Parts: sequence; structure tokens; C-alpha cells
Amino acid sequence: MDSSSTGTGTGGGRRAATRQKLYEAAVTLIAEKGFSATTVDEIAERAGVAKGTVYYNFASKNELFEELLRHGVGLLTASLRTAAEETEAHGGSRVEALDAMIRAGLVFIYRYPAFTQLYVAELWRTNRTWQSTLMVVRQEAVAVVEKVLREGVERGELSSEIDVQLTAAALVGMVLVAALDWQSFQRERSLDDVHSALSLLLRGRVSGNR
Repeated sequence: MDSSSTGTGTGGGRRAATRQKLYEAAVTLIAEKGFSATTVDEIAERAGVAKGTVYYNFASKNELFEELLRHGVGLLTASLRTAAEETEAHGGSRVEALDAMIRAGLVFIYRYPAFTQLYVAELWRTNRTWQSTLMVVRQEAVAVVEKVLREGVERGELSSEIDVQLTAAALVGMVLVAALDWQSFQRERSLDDVHSALSLLLRGRVSGNR
């Protein structure tokens, strides 16, 4: 999973690159085999590093997976925020910003389907040590959408009757579930096609336009 952050200096860059390899290896293996069946040895082998390198960067497999979730959802949150900010910079409405965020979410899921599957699956588990971390990073992503919805209400673009918190969660959930369905069962559809369908839902239900 790509990230624009490479750390400070050459050493920081090397460590970021190593972590990147470990994230990629872990997300692929866990998607294939499940968390419990995946070993640190396998993660190291898939990443092309020594087992000790895994423990140099992460204290345990649990910590690696927790940081993987934090890293992945952080990338999603950043892409949503960038989409909203770029729309604002070009003078777009808040509804247009929400539409741009839907597309950004679809692009993210298209690039990282294995991570998205893991993330959605983990949202429903309650016995993981990283559950509290997952809830925090989930809220950070939803909060970006909440902000745009509130701005839309304040500007009169959206109805004041909208439940901002629930609507934001619903929009994020809609994109996640629709995109996973697309990737699993409707791969013949293009990204533009899926975005167009979700855009109609947004503009017809959230904005009230017909």
C-alpha cells in the first residue's frame, strides 16, 4: 500500500520502505489464509526480509496488523480529505465534494481490495486487541464526511433535517459495500459506471435533487 511519507533522512526512508513491504505481505497473506493461520515467518518470506526485521519494526504480529489497519484507513481518510479540499479549491459545492469523495473511495478500494476486505471483516469482530484502534481510525474517516455534510447544511445546500452523523456513516458504508460487491461479483463494470450509480443515489437522496 503506497504512502507519500518516507520518513526523515535515508534511514527513515529505508524503514518506511521496509514497513511498506511488510504491510503488503501481511495484507495479502491474511486475505488469503486468515489472521490466525498466517505466521510471522510467512510474512517475512513474502516481504523478502529476515524474520528479525519483522520484530525490529513491530513487537508482534498483532502490532503489525494493528498498524496495517491504521496505515490503510489513514490512506483512505487522506484521499477523502484531498477530494473534498480540491473540490472546494475549484469552487465546487459540498454535494460535488461528497461526490468526489465517493469516487476517491472507489479508487482506493479498486487499488487495495484485499485491505478493504480485511477492514470490513474486522469491523464486525469484537475479540481483537486492536478493536479500539480500529474504531478510532474508522471515526477519523467518517469525520471527514461529517465535516462536508455539516458545511452543506450550513450553506443551505443540504436539508437541515439530515442526521449528519448517521448519514456520514451510511455514505462510507455504501461505498465500501458497493465497491466490494463490484469487485467480487460485477467486475465487468467500470469504475466510472459504479461511480455514476452511486452519484445518482447521492444526488437523489442526500441533496434532494432529481
